[in-house]
Amino acid sequence: MSDVFVALHQDCAALGARLFTITTHDLRAGLFRRAYTSHPQEYPTHGTKPLERDAWYDLCIRRAKPFVANSPDAFATVFFDHALITAMGLGSAANLPVIAPDGAVPGTVNLLAEAQHFTQDRLAAYSAILERYKAALLLDPGFILA
Repeated sequence: MSDVFVALHQDCAALGARLFTITTHDLRAGLFRRAYTSHPQEYPTHGTKPLERDAWYDLCIRRAKPFVANSPDAFATVFFDHALITAMGLGSAANLPVIAPDGAVPGTVNLLAEAQHFTQDRLAAYSAILERYKAALLLDPGFILA
């Protein structure tokens, strides 16, 4: 397990993120892969799933903007696993794109917490944390989808 992933997770958890994952994207192969998870039973690492070019993809990957949903209704139409998320007592989600120097988005940092958690101030704090780790994250072999 990558030290960068663990440290990033710990810093985000200190701000209140209760579920934390890192997802990488292989756009040429059309795949997503979970590279790190705080909840391996519910959200195991490795394995792949098809990349869907939907509204979430357009926002996070193509436009490199965070996806933020502060209620289950706001993420239910985007996340196929919304029932599991709410069953875990989670009611808000933020997916932060990891933007490479060339502008590409090879992955996202995914945070879930209680409803209404992702205020503007908290999003700024999470984004600052991600910015501190971004260079190391982009160099980490576990962040590259082979």
